[in-house]
Amino acid sequence: MKPAHLIAATLMAAMSFSAFAQEARIHGQIEKLDHSVLTVKTNHDGTLPIRLDHDATVTAMTAASLADITQGRFVGTAAHPGGPNGELVAVEVHIFADSMRGTGEGHRPMAQGNTMTNATVESVVAGVQDRVLTLRYKGGEQKVQVPANVPVVMLTPSNRSALKKGEHVSFFATRQANGVITASHVTVGVNGVIPPL
Repeated sequence: MKPAHLIAATLMAAMSFSAFAQEARIHGQIEKLDHSVLTVKTNHDGTLPIRLDHDATVTAMTAASLADITQGRFVGTAAHPGGPNGELVAVEVHIFADSMRGTGEGHRPMAQGNTMTNATVESVVAGVQDRVLTLRYKGGEQKVQVPANVPVVMLTPSNRSALKKGEHVSFFATRQANGVITASHVTVGVNGVIPPL
């Protein structure tokens, strides 16, 4: 029989998650990691216990800058139409560590008319207040304008030791039939970095 506090936690998770679809993106701040249960104070839905899969992966996110986006880097960027010459305009840019090259490669639509492009930087044209990137992926390319105020972060493989109290996280979670919420991957901001998406 489950201890009362575990039953209560499961019921609370189920109630807090009830407004979501079967899968939802969670943004929040870590309260604790107890074995495989990550307790997160979410931005919108209270505190949730998330059970990490036994083989769940962790990616660390650290601060970066426009100057770090150079030719040959593999990046991911969410963007929307609106550049002066028809370019997409970046909302954020993730720079992947070389060991993560190829992650999610391609160009695809997102909600509200936005797009996601994960690709290699073929060229960088620097302007006064921005940069225009030519991104090459298998089957095509995109030009993306990156304004100076857009969040730029670096992603590197990490482990559960990075899941410390107070750090900010972003990840997809799934509600199982028994009400338990699980995750197979967590992105954690390091040294106060808050994941932009």
